[in-house]
Amino acid sequence: MMTLEQLRIFVAVAEREHLTKAADALNLTPSAVSSAIRVLEERYGIALFHRTGRRIELTETGEAFLPEARATLARAGSADLFLTEIGGLKRGTLTLAASQTVAGYWLPPRLMHFRDAYPAIDIRLTGGNTDEAAEAVIDGRAELGFVEGEIDHPALAQRIIARDRVVIVAPSDHPLAGKPGIDAEDLAAVRWVLREPGSGTRRALTAALPEEALDIALSLPSNEAVRSAVLAGQALTAVSEFVVEDDLAAGRMARIAFDLPERAFRLLRHRERYRSRASLAFETLLA
Repeated sequence: MMTLEQLRIFVAVAEREHLTKAADALNLTPSAVSSAIRVLEERYGIALFHRTGRRIELTETGEAFLPEARATLARAGSADLFLTEIGGLKRGTLTLAASQTVAGYWLPPRLMHFRDAYPAIDIRLTGGNTDEAAEAVIDGRAELGFVEGEIDHPALAQRIIARDRVVIVAPSDHPLAGKPGIDAEDLAAVRWVLREPGSGTRRALTAALPEEALDIALSLPSNEAVRSAVLAGQALTAVSEFVVEDDLAAGRMARIAFDLPERAFRLLRHRERYRSRASLAFETLLA
């Protein structure tokens, strides 16, 4: 039978596509990681990775196996957590996944309050976009997820925990800055820099303005990358007010007179998985 350690090594290599980086993350030697993958492949007579020179990438079989491996590790973690809590929780781990706006601006003060109340709990937060945070909860890599986009998945229970406003901004010297009565035609005639597809922030804009009508010069993977690109050139973007409040106050950016609907920050959890006392305590803190 395969072992949990082999699964842990397989997932680490698959996520990094690099033996040495996986070994560093697992505190193992590259030869130990390579050996574990080789034993797994030989035991079942399959190839999980393509090896081309120094590169390593998943085969089609490896791609299909990755969700199963992640789910098995998540279930093992839940079983360990269950027995730990039954025996009296002296320590524990709270695994969270959050989209970038929530992770960068809204969540940190609340994590500090939780740390003050429960100093023995190890908090592990991973960031991404809305789709990635939801996927982490679905496949068990995170107990709780925090997103700013709408998620429709039968495995997820969700509740609104805060409200946010996405604003359209541009450099303060942009021709549309300070212009009243901006309409969709004005916005279709200028360049845009947006977050990547899958981002809740991007969805907030394209729900109001069809994406195909926009001249999207760049799609970038973080709020800070978008902000820097906009400040460097004559382009518009749509971001949370949290991201650009300092730029607006300092006059580096100007808000464009086109309002987008308010959106909700949502907490996600899996409907069927065991809920740890740490996650319940954190949800209570947010109530």
